[in-house]
Amino acid sequence: MARKSKGRQKVEMVKMNNESNLQVTFSKRRAGLFKKASELSTLCGAEIAIIVFSPDRKVFSFGHPCVETVFERFVSGNPPQATSGTLKLIEAHRNASIRKLNMQLTQVLNQLEIEKKRGEELNHMKKTNENQCWWMTPKEDMSLTHFNN
Repeated sequence: MARKSKGRQKVEMVKMNNESNLQVTFSKRRAGLFKKASELSTLCGAEIAIIVFSPDRKVFSFGHPCVETVFERFVSGNPPQATSGTLKLIEAHRNASIRKLNMQLTQVLNQLEIEKKRGEELNHMKKTNENQCWWMTPKEDMSLTHFNN
């Protein structure tokens, strides 16, 4: 079976001369760029703005949450406004996670205290048993008088 097309090939990075190919390539690459930006925004929570001018001088833009918000933040250098619903949701989620982690920490610390007290009780019981049982005495401390009692 003979191939009808050359398939996917590496494109040399120089400006295209053919106007038709240039428009098709621009449209496909622009769509791919916007798709990647959308994925980055969704997966990482990044704020993104892309403004592209076509060879025909048409403007295309993509932004999350919107181009104007990201552009304004970039120009002013200010952090995002705390009034944003998305930011409030993120903050609420973060606070809930912190509360949950603090509860887990408290439980672990309580369990640690219980185990410490248990260890102290076991050490006390061990010392009490050592005094009552001659076979628990270290051999260096033993003498024949020990057995005559």
